[in-house]
Formats: sequence, C-alpha cells, structure tokens
Amino acid sequence: MSETARNFTDRLDRLGEVAVRIGLNLQPGQELLISAPLEAVSLVRRITEHAYRAGASLVTTQYADDEATLARFRHASDESLDVSADWLADGIARAYRQGAARLAITGANPTLLNGQDPQRVSRASRAASRVNRAAMEIITRFDTNWTIVAYATRSWAAQVFPDLAPDEAQDRLWDAIFSASRLDAADPVVAWGAHNATLHARAAMLNERRFHALRFTGPGTDLEVGLADGHAWAGGSERTSSGVACNPNIPTEEVFTTPHSHRVKGIVRSTKPLFHQGTLIDDINVRFEDGRIVEAHAGQGEDALRRILDTDEGAARLGEVALVPHASPISETGILFRNTLFDENASSHIALGQAYTKCLFDTEGATPESLSARGANTSMIHIDWMIGSDRIDVDGLDCDGKATPLMRKGAWV
Repeated sequence: MSETARNFTDRLDRLGEVAVRIGLNLQPGQELLISAPLEAVSLVRRITEHAYRAGASLVTTQYADDEATLARFRHASDESLDVSADWLADGIARAYRQGAARLAITGANPTLLNGQDPQRVSRASRAASRVNRAAMEIITRFDTNWTIVAYATRSWAAQVFPDLAPDEAQDRLWDAIFSASRLDAADPVVAWGAHNATLHARAAMLNERRFHALRFTGPGTDLEVGLADGHAWAGGSERTSSGVACNPNIPTEEVFTTPHSHRVKGIVRSTKPLFHQGTLIDDINVRFEDGRIVEAHAGQGEDALRRILDTDEGAARLGEVALVPHASPISETGILFRNTLFDENASSHIALGQAYTKCLFDTEGATPESLSARGANTSMIHIDWMIGSDRIDVDGLDCDGKATPLMRKGAWV
C-alpha cells in the first residue's frame, strides 16, 4: 500500500471512530441504524467495526442507490409515487423508541434529480415525509442519540470541483471533509472536546441574555425572528432525553434555537444556494408576516421552493434559527459544498418546518398543544437555508425593542 493510500485509510478510520465516539457516543448494548449511499461502503465498514468495539448489539445499514432512485422517476406510474414504505418507516421509528441510535452518511449527488418532472419528485417527497414523520419527531426531540457525517462520493466531488479531474476532485473534497471534521488534529477526540466547550459557552451566553427576538440586517434582508417562549440555545454536543451526550452534526459550527412560529416578520434573502432533493434553489427572497411566508421568489428553482412551502401548514414557518460566524473554518475554505451539512456551518441560517423541541426549557410532560402555544412549529419537513455572510449584522432584541449587537459583518461582537 502506498503512503498516500495508507494515509487515506488512517483518516477514514479516524472518521469512523469520531462518528461512533463523538458523533453518537454509542452506548454498550445499543443498536445502530445507518443510512448511506452505496459508494460509502468503506466508511460504513469502519463505522460498523468501531460500533461493535464500543459494544453495539447490532448494526443495520440501509443503502441508497442513485440509479435505482432515478429509475423510479423515469419509469414508475404517477399513482405509485404516492406510495412509501410505511412498514419500513414504522420499523425505524419503533427501533428509535426502543433506544437504537441513528447515523446518516451524506454524500449523494446534489443535483441527481435535475431534469426529472418536479411534480413527480414533489409527490414522492410528500409521501416519504408523511410516513417518516414519527421517526423525525423522535430525532428532533433528541429522544435518541444521532449524528450525520459525510462521504466524498465522486458525483458530489465533481459538482464541488467541476474543473478538476475526477480523482483529484474527490481527493480535494476528502481533504476538506477531514479538515472540517477535525480529523487532522493530533487527537481528534480532544479537539472535539475543546470545540464543544466553545460552542457551549456561546450558547450559555445567549441563554443568559434571554433575548425576545433576533434581527438580521444586510443587503436584501431586514428580518426580525421572534424566539419561542422559554427557548433554549444549543450548540455542539447535546444530551438526549436519557442523558447521552452526542454531536448531531460532524462537522458543526452553529449555535441554534427555536423561533416562535408566529412572531417572524420582514424580508430575507439567501446568501448561498439550497440544494434540495436534487434541485438547485438559488437567490431566495421571501417576506414573512405573523410568522408565515406570504411572498416567495427565487432566481432559480422557484417552483421547487413553492412546492416545499406547500408541503403542509408548518412548512412556510420557521423551526430553527442558527448563528454561525462568517469566519468559521468551513466558510474560510471558500468552497461551496452544495451540501447542507457543510454549507449551513459556513453561514447563519434559518430552517423551514419542524422545530427542535429540545431547544425549549421545561418541556417534561408538555403536550404538543402546549409546545405549539409557546411557538414550536410542527411540520413534516426541516429544511435549512443560509442567510448569513460578511455583510449581515445580527442584533438581539429585548422585549422593549432595545438592541444588543451580536454580530457585525458576520463576526461575533
């Protein structure tokens, strides 16, 4: 084995170890469910080995195949697109309720479904969102430990670095993933501990201030995001309802909380493209009134944006607001990853749809109705899109409207 190949193998093994030890903090006797693209089998094997070393009782992997996905949209009948594997979704939700951990490997072709009938894509997406809702609610409540890591597939790398030869593009993307995931540190576990401490301190500061709202201002943006009653800021590692600390995203640079679903107003423009289910949506411009998007435009992919907003009642309201410095390590690479896991950690962002009820204080015994009354949004979707840059300012607003500078030109004050 060449030195280059040996170095890659070592770094891939480190990623598997970080996914299990830092991302999941997998517990002895716990089951693990993995979802991954076919091409990621080498990483799945490393993760599986580390999971069993950590005491996993069973590791089960579900693979996704781009060609099989395309075959459905090319050849299946329209009516069949309303069918989703509810039996599989029910089983996954049951596994989570029984304590199984969840690990997702991202890396699919970001524009796989370009050229497919958007109405058919939307139809299938709605069916999948509907049957997966129970599992999604378990994840957003942090009732089990979960994480997402990345695999540099060739199709993804080709879109991030279109001017490079395929092998070189994939190598460049791997370098960026390993670096952003803190795998090049002398001890990645120690590096993640220090990084989590920084994010926890930032969240603690915001929790102490108890702002009523955030205001984002900049080119094309004058947005006031009211925060849910009794909201809690979070960032870095989080504890599940059973007390297990996990890092949901590898990498992560954000602190985030739950907005009030009826207290968002103003206009906002996206600062990075959104790649959703194989469709590029760029230059998003929307206007909020009473928490709901009442006007929406996009320079590219506007039809796809409108279909997202029509998913259900909560799809046009916010479920998350997150602050990320423009000088984050991911942003400083200058790379547009075309993948939300990375691009959201290069920019402050908001998310349409389901709220993280984890980001609320005093929720024990709370009913869905009481959480909704506090401002927590409910939806079948949760889609992040980026609104921060080095031209965006952020202020924290008290109940009386007094403003405290939090970010200036994308940097923490």
